[in-house]
Amino acid sequence: MKSQRMKLGGRANVVSSFTLVKGAMIPETYAVFAAWDFNRSKRENLDRLRQENFIGATSETWVRDVAKVINRRFDPAGRDRPLVILAQGGCELAIWRPLLLWHMTRDEFLLRDFLVGWLYPAYAAGTYRARPEDLFPYLSEVKRRGGITEHAWSESTLRRVAVGLLKIAADFGLLKGKVVKRFESYHLPEPSFLYLLHAMRETAQNPRKLIDLPDWRMFFLRPGDVERELLRLHQFRKLEYQVAGSLVELRLPCARPRDFVEAMLA
Repeated sequence: MKSQRMKLGGRANVVSSFTLVKGAMIPETYAVFAAWDFNRSKRENLDRLRQENFIGATSETWVRDVAKVINRRFDPAGRDRPLVILAQGGCELAIWRPLLLWHMTRDEFLLRDFLVGWLYPAYAAGTYRARPEDLFPYLSEVKRRGGITEHAWSESTLRRVAVGLLKIAADFGLLKGKVVKRFESYHLPEPSFLYLLHAMRETAQNPRKLIDLPDWRMFFLRPGDVERELLRLHQFRKLEYQVAGSLVELRLPCARPRDFVEAMLA
């Protein structure tokens, strides 16, 4: 029955403890995408990574782990192509990093659910610190929340996943600290915000639905925060945002995310 569900639903809801424990891999992913060859297949690009180690990894094991995680997380020729183009164009890491997080959560069920369903509510409630054991009750209900674990987790795996989730959040600037993490105020750079508007608009054409999308919670943004940023950008003529009663109109600079990526690199 489990294998049948996985076959019918694909891997979108599969929880991979391996990728979460291995972490965000931000500089490694940037380096791999900067060297990506669209004329080669995904397998050929990752084989080249394993053979040449052009990311300067300190061991063959780490190179293999990077290749395996990228293979699991990303679709460089399709859904995640904008990330690759931006890396190849030398996009600043501070701008690229939030986009990486959003793209990662397209195929990392538990990471997205953790950010939206645990980390954001804790932040909104004024929580100051987060420890791995704080996540145990949440992680014990991952199946009830729609996740499919590939095998039963031991207590040590549960702790490693909890540590991994908190570390990923820290790597993206949402938390700070080593063993015990502290919540920090987070600022989403303007170009990153604009890109995410274009990307999310592909699945939420209605401006009000776009503003209310749970995805913004990954960056500690409430709907009111998103709307205030839209009004600010409208004031500076970087987009058009008009509200008249229940009518909301939003016009973005570009029609597609790829068009905005080209504008970012121009």
